[in-house]
Amino acid sequence: MTLGPLRHTVAKIGDDWDWQQIARLSPFTRADGSGPARQQTKVRLCHDGRYLRVRFDCDDLVIWGNYEKRDDPLYLEEAVEVFIAPGADDPARYFEFEFSPDGVIWDGIISNPGLDGSGFQADIAWNCKGVQWQTVRNDAQHTWHVWLALPLKELCGGGEIPKLWRANFYRIDRPKNELNDALAEFSCWSPTHTSPASFHMPRHFGTLTLGEEDEQEDDTGR
Repeated sequence: MTLGPLRHTVAKIGDDWDWQQIARLSPFTRADGSGPARQQTKVRLCHDGRYLRVRFDCDDLVIWGNYEKRDDPLYLEEAVEVFIAPGADDPARYFEFEFSPDGVIWDGIISNPGLDGSGFQADIAWNCKGVQWQTVRNDAQHTWHVWLALPLKELCGGGEIPKLWRANFYRIDRPKNELNDALAEFSCWSPTHTSPASFHMPRHFGTLTLGEEDEQEDDTGR
């Protein structure tokens, strides 16, 4: 069994809950692990046995995006991202979700047999059945927010929902209309230790444990 470099117990929620009661993951770091992200991203996680619920709160001095259609290449502009797979092992197959500040979604199934981007393939014809999301941007306060619900059964192929999952959470921040990666900030929950930044490093995914209602969240190293 493989456990990710960071671990977090995802609180189980009942009918009466509030995001402010949900603990945050540790602060985002630059993808290469060199230090904290300049533009911070706060992520909260919880589940209800059917959906993994994720909230991103992004500080952003300049919020922008030009794409409007599902599966447009959001990673070329500004986006938050979730990579996730059921089970505890380093996944060679996982699901990727991206969201722009304007509420556009990219979703696909990733094949990464080398676990390092070699042989990488993305099936963008796949649309996640039952995924829910909402995005709110506030340019005056330099923030934008994404709330999403990922259907766990759909991500297991209809099988039994495991307690352990591998996942990472990412952010791409760019100067407005600037597509040069050298000027962008690539940050994440669990750093991938790559330069230039690569998010497709499953060995560096963290481990999520779906907790019970009386279990507390944690966010620790190995």
